[in-house]
Amino acid sequence: MITEIGIVAGEIWHYLEAHPEAPFSDVVAGIQRPRDLALMSLGWLSREGHVIVRQDGRELRMALRR
Repeated sequence: MITEIGIVAGEIWHYLEAHPEAPFSDVVAGIQRPRDLALMSLGWLSREGHVIVRQDGRELRMALRR
């Protein structure tokens, strides 16, 4: 499972390189992965300090840390 989380983290990274700031729902749709797996991968990227996540109303928005 940890390998799959890492692979999806990479997919999120590449998505955010192409879309500088995106709602989480768009990221999930763009990478076509299960929401739960995307959340685990986002947590990994957040913990490592690679992404910035902010709450915008009911939506999470994210961007790569530059």
